[in-house]
Amino acid sequence: MSHRVRGCSPRELSRLSTVEVSGFLRRLLAIGTKGGLNWHCPGVIAWKGQQQTWALLTRNSLNIPIFMKIFLVDGTYELFRHFYALPSISDRNGREIGAVRGVVGSVLSMLVDEVTHIGVATDHVIESFRNKLWPGYKSGAGIDPALLGQFSFLEDALTSLGVMVWPMKELEADDGLASAAACAITDQRVEQILICTPDKDLLQCVKGCRVVQLDRRTGTIRDANGVLTKLGVPPKSVPDYLALVGDTADGFPGLVGWGAKSASLVLGRYSHLEAIPDNPADWAVKIRGAKRLAEQLVRNRDLAIRFRELATLRTNEALFESVDELHWRGPKPEFLALCDVLKAPAYFKRACSLAESRAL
Repeated sequence: MSHRVRGCSPRELSRLSTVEVSGFLRRLLAIGTKGGLNWHCPGVIAWKGQQQTWALLTRNSLNIPIFMKIFLVDGTYELFRHFYALPSISDRNGREIGAVRGVVGSVLSMLVDEVTHIGVATDHVIESFRNKLWPGYKSGAGIDPALLGQFSFLEDALTSLGVMVWPMKELEADDGLASAAACAITDQRVEQILICTPDKDLLQCVKGCRVVQLDRRTGTIRDANGVLTKLGVPPKSVPDYLALVGDTADGFPGLVGWGAKSASLVLGRYSHLEAIPDNPADWAVKIRGAKRLAEQLVRNRDLAIRFRELATLRTNEALFESVDELHWRGPKPEFLALCDVLKAPAYFKRACSLAESRAL
């Protein structure tokens, strides 16, 4: 659905009353819900009364909020996913580049699909401060060198595409995504934040329908109700849940005997580890093997709290000052050479064409 726009001079705009603007916005919302309005364009299209005249209201002419969606991408997950999903490709020097080529193409497709604000967090190094808290925490050991060698290359490639990249060192990519979401949600112009990863850790960042998790591979979006449906606990209890059941991907085991069902039932009632009574007779939920589970928790409560510390994402890393920094405005000049290395010249043409169309 498209609408023809007729010009509207500054003088005409100055004549618009508050009542007229309010009416415009009501009609804009009605159009927007039908998918016919691009809220991400530099201006907004408004309908002026019974005169059937379209007016283009710019950000500067009227104080009308431009709502935006922020996409936060787990670059490390995407690199792993494409490495094992795509065939091997080498550059002229024999360096493996297949995964980077795949991720760049995937992110470019997001931009083509009208994503306007995007940031990518990566693990610049696999190890983080968590390795000091738990010796078995995930590390770079065992990662295919052909994959590991593409980590820094991915950061350079996405940066040349013009995408905001956060290479995490002391913290992890998950912490970067959590921090970015915590910062972006403070901006009233942000309609929704989509954290693009299937990782259970990030479910703790979900807030209502405004901060959600998007699994791009399956197309699944989880809001707060979706988290409750999947895990049986609200987002605030996800670190406690992982502390009990463990997280094999991150390398900590949880407590013996505790599984998804028992953890969701108990935390669904008590929310956090500290609130769970030591005596199973005091539990407000009935669980098979409650006595054994309670004994494990009492005996290893300090360990469980340490596991929760591992699972709790940091949200105070300063990654940007304004969400405007996440606005994609086109590739950098060096993207041309990058596409030559990736053996993907079409990427450059596609990115330039998209940037030009958005500048109109």
